[in-house]
Amino acid sequence: MPELPDRAYGGPEDETDAERRRRRARFLRELAEARALRDRVQPRRAKVARLRHAMRMRTFRW
Repeated sequence: MPELPDRAYGGPEDETDAERRRRRARFLRELAEARALRDRVQPRRAKVARLRHAMRMRTFRW
């Protein structure tokens, strides 16, 4: 039986989908919080990053 990707990186063996989604949601919340903190601490860098991201999104072809 091939290993699932989560298992290959040390994920718990008997984790349910709900637990995985809960863990992922917590990770994404913490990531957003870290980005917000960085934006408050380094406003100029955050502004440049926002402008760069906006430019990337404008030039991206769907």
